[in-house]
Amino acid sequence: MANKIRWLGHAAFEITTAQGCRILIDPWLTGNPSCPVKAADVAGADLILITHDHHDHYGSDLPELVKANSIVVGQPEVVAQVKQDGIAAENVINSGSGMNIGGTVTVRDVKVTMTQAVHSSAAGTPCGFIVTLEDGTVIYHAGDTGIFASMKLFGELYELDVALLPIGSAFVMDPLQAAKALQLLQPKIAIPMHYKTFAALEQSPDSFLALAQEKAPAVEIRVLQPGETTNIG
Repeated sequence: MANKIRWLGHAAFEITTAQGCRILIDPWLTGNPSCPVKAADVAGADLILITHDHHDHYGSDLPELVKANSIVVGQPEVVAQVKQDGIAAENVINSGSGMNIGGTVTVRDVKVTMTQAVHSSAAGTPCGFIVTLEDGTVIYHAGDTGIFASMKLFGELYELDVALLPIGSAFVMDPLQAAKALQLLQPKIAIPMHYKTFAALEQSPDSFLALAQEKAPAVEIRVLQPGETTNIG
């Protein structure tokens, strides 16, 4: 069985590992015009990772998504909101304390490293995640971010298999910056995200595809449709 990544629209992803661990990232489902599933369809993930508290990432479905086996991962200020929303401390990483940039935690043999992101957040600071699956496959979810030079360090330290990158401009990297980020990160595969959801965002990945071919031709670009799954490894 292969590791699987399913795009749930915008910045939301479901990762299912070959060993059966299920990971949700930025599960904005209800109210997301590009999300093809309901919260009940993906409830009970082993890990739920939240990059920051903006509504189009934090969402409103955590009370339904979190089950007895679930662990929510986020910064201390973000998980404080998680607990205010009724999630028990035992279902939050580090017994309810959260984690912070530079840290790594291990849950069900999956390693989660929190990285910086260049964006804004009402609570705490925004972040990204580098997720190392049980078989060593490494997936980087950049969160909402502009480009920054330390992305090169991520590529050097973690040898990324997959990068999930925002390309929508206005609030995140535009296609040019995202293509340049590929040069820094050097992933084997990149999946664009955070576009088309709103009128203010880029409506097509075409510009990113052309720029990626120019700047990082060795990177395989996989454009998914909301609800589509791709196999990794």
